[in-house]
Amino acid sequence: MSFDKITEADSHYNDLEKTATAELLSQMHTEDLKAVAAVGKALPAVELAIEKIVSQLQNGGRLFYIGAGTSGRLGVLDASECPPTFGSSPDLVVGLIAGGDTALRHSIENAEDSLDQGWKDLQKHQISPQDFVVGIAASGTTPYVVEALRLCQQQQIPTAGICCNPKSPLSRVSDYPIEVVVGPEFVTGSSRLKAGTAQKLILNMISTISMIRLGRVRGNKMVDMQIKNDKLHRRAIQMIIEQTQISESQAEALLKETGSVRKAVDLYHQRKS
Repeated sequence: MSFDKITEADSHYNDLEKTATAELLSQMHTEDLKAVAAVGKALPAVELAIEKIVSQLQNGGRLFYIGAGTSGRLGVLDASECPPTFGSSPDLVVGLIAGGDTALRHSIENAEDSLDQGWKDLQKHQISPQDFVVGIAASGTTPYVVEALRLCQQQQIPTAGICCNPKSPLSRVSDYPIEVVVGPEFVTGSSRLKAGTAQKLILNMISTISMIRLGRVRGNKMVDMQIKNDKLHRRAIQMIIEQTQISESQAEALLKETGSVRKAVDLYHQRKS
């Protein structure tokens, strides 16, 4: 099967160091728009993956992201934002990165070359066919990710792969391949740019829509969010007021009693009835 690594192709722009800042900004913005358009073309594939993910989660499974470098960091970021945003358990969506937590702040580039560490990292979480694993790799060739997904498939664990090259090795070990072909990067080979943007957009969709389908959003509000600072406290009070039409002091009292927007609104309606 043919495979062209477009993410490594030469940039469409040259002499960047001689180019004015305004022109560099315009050129980068033009390339970013291409990433958004590429995600649009991949929506049918993303939909298929989300439907399976939701089914797995509804049946007691978990969602895992696994990647290296920028791709791994994006997965860890998306997973880490699910508990505060949706009130989900930290174990429901898990992000794994080659090299472990140290790699979140420091480059450990050779960690991605390991053929067995990705699977070992998944096994630490007692991965099973109930779960779902999303491999993230801009090139679609990262050994840490590709081999982990290959072994997942051997164990009947459903997989998706997010990459920016068509017909990549990652796609071949993904039950739900998501190929977002963004084209060559503005700076040749720097896949933290358009490829990273496209991956982030898709991860936003996967986690947000999965949580919506699991009932963790009411209307368009984050009613299960963790209320851990003044800004979120004020937002919670406003949501309660909007959904109940009660006074601010009453909303404060309900929130203090329940600790949750959802529970506060539900308790109000129970008492009212």
